[in-house]
Amino acid sequence: MSILLRQRPGFPWLRPGNANAKADTRRARTDGSPPVNPGRRANALPPRRVGTAVESGRISEHGFLADGRSAVLVDRAGAVNWWCPARFDAPSVFGRLLDDDAGHWSIRPDGDFHAERAYLDDTLVLRTVFTTPEGSVAVTDALALAPDARGHDVGLRSPRVLARLVEGLSGEVPMWLHYRPRFEYGRVRPYLVESEGLIQATAGAARLSLRSDVPTELGDGEATARFTVRAGSSHGFALGYAPTYDADPPALPGAERVVANAAAGWRSWASLHDYHGRYREQVRHSAMVVQGMTYRPSGAVVAAATTSLPEELGGDRNYDYRFVWVRDFSLTLQALWLAACPDEADRHFGWVARAMGRIGDEPVPIMYGVEGERDLTEHHLDHLRGYAGSRPVFVGNDAWRQRQTDVLGEILDAAWVMRYYLDPMSPDVRQLLHALADRATVDWRRPDAGMWEARDVERHYVSSKVQCWTALDRAVRFGRRIGDAADVARWAAVRDEVREAVLSRGWNERVGAYTGAFDSDELDTSVLIMPLVGFLPADDPRMRSTMDVVERRLSRDGLLRRWDDDPAGFVICSFWLASCLALAGDRDRAGRLFEQLASRVNDLGLFAEQIDQSTGEQLGNFPQAFSHIGLIYAAGRLTEADEAQAERPPEPVPTGAGRTEGARR
Repeated sequence: MSILLRQRPGFPWLRPGNANAKADTRRARTDGSPPVNPGRRANALPPRRVGTAVESGRISEHGFLADGRSAVLVDRAGAVNWWCPARFDAPSVFGRLLDDDAGHWSIRPDGDFHAERAYLDDTLVLRTVFTTPEGSVAVTDALALAPDARGHDVGLRSPRVLARLVEGLSGEVPMWLHYRPRFEYGRVRPYLVESEGLIQATAGAARLSLRSDVPTELGDGEATARFTVRAGSSHGFALGYAPTYDADPPALPGAERVVANAAAGWRSWASLHDYHGRYREQVRHSAMVVQGMTYRPSGAVVAAATTSLPEELGGDRNYDYRFVWVRDFSLTLQALWLAACPDEADRHFGWVARAMGRIGDEPVPIMYGVEGERDLTEHHLDHLRGYAGSRPVFVGNDAWRQRQTDVLGEILDAAWVMRYYLDPMSPDVRQLLHALADRATVDWRRPDAGMWEARDVERHYVSSKVQCWTALDRAVRFGRRIGDAADVARWAAVRDEVREAVLSRGWNERVGAYTGAFDSDELDTSVLIMPLVGFLPADDPRMRSTMDVVERRLSRDGLLRRWDDDPAGFVICSFWLASCLALAGDRDRAGRLFEQLASRVNDLGLFAEQIDQSTGEQLGNFPQAFSHIGLIYAAGRLTEADEAQAERPPEPVPTGAGRTEGARR
């Protein structure tokens, strides 16, 4: 099987993210054939058509489907390689991302083909067109939404159904279906039986029901089919999940109806959220991705849809990101605010207030499950080989046990962003904000695990101290709304003490930069948050020096590593640098960096957490909400910089001795 691939036509500002990989028969299509779905092109970057070698199954080769409860990853060759249907952090039924034997569901031509794909406009419904010597066929994939889910209700009561609609476009195309579910992350091989026109797969606590309108052959834990699709014909497949016990079997509407309803639902959501700043298409798309990563029953946004996709191929930093980090919280709110999604921002703040509960003497929780669970104890799935042999594979994340004092600032900063929505302020929110400010007066003196969740020793990270300053600064701004006069005076005094400590112990004169920890000479890009939270102006001489040193020593082709031996560029850090440059008034440089970064998404506009600086390959869990949030935030900062420039009065014309300088005829 050979696959010839092309850039996604609906996003002319994109280029594939693996531009330097070794060439093979899977090459980019550059024949100028018509696009699958042109989409809108307003405010896009200049088109880039770059030949790239990509392999079906790579991280960046996957598209992303969502239903407000879970996510599906389907690759360019028509294989569903990831689905945890109960909820984002539940066990998988398809897990081939992490092991070939962990389950998949493939529908593709039975022979050589090339593939073009695009999301239907303003949706997370994916359409892939396969072209073969015999003809062409389209496969449209969607996770079902509830029939009445429109606008802000998208994702509520989703029925946990994956639909795949196969339509003949030309000729007669032989097709191959391979359905191979494996429950509990590939541990359990279910029984497959045919009953009442459905293929039932049941084992343990899960069951799947597959409706297929083509004859299938049942084998040992799998079903296969060969069928032919002719021009004008269509075939539908619907796969539903339900718990084995105490639940009705899943209802399975027709695939065509599921696709149409999902498209209508996502478009209704998009119609309520419009953004008119710079890079409008990128911001709108990234906002939809973030919405797709939202567990709609609670309003929580997961960091990523996957677990254990590696930061470095063959490495062991392969963590489970299907949870909700408080450190992402403030930027998520600001990004959704900038992307014209204030209702989602309101729900997210409500979620974190409920999840945190009453603050005691223990470290403030830094992450939760999607319904507010705190115990996320980590364990290894030793039976899985891991993505590209990268082991161990983790379920759970022991970072939940850590002290990360930056969360104090992130919550209070989020509350400040939402202050008008918190008026009148409820007693529980007031108590929460007061308690967090009090904790900042104490915890800023303590070492912690830091923003990057170091698992060796705690340190006095500069970014953690800065966020303690943020917590106290916002508490002082809230004033009597969350404390009495004595509280406000105490918070202000400690705030100033924190600031003085950061300015004196965070700056390294020899390095010429603020470094990662107090009295350290090691760079860390987390210090780029300093202008973003208002600790220092971006054009402060020391801050500008820090930006220059960080970019010179840690950046390559616009990709910024977090520290010297970080294996790959960290996407949001790169967008932070673009944001800092915009705040410093360097609009042109910021814009160039933004466009360089935005072009590194995959062909569907999706980012992982990191990108290899040498190969351009996306690494880490996917898609990564934090990366898309960084894009939205940076676009907003660039828009604000443009508006500030437009409002600035014109420079006076300099004059010399009796003549106008610079005048030329």
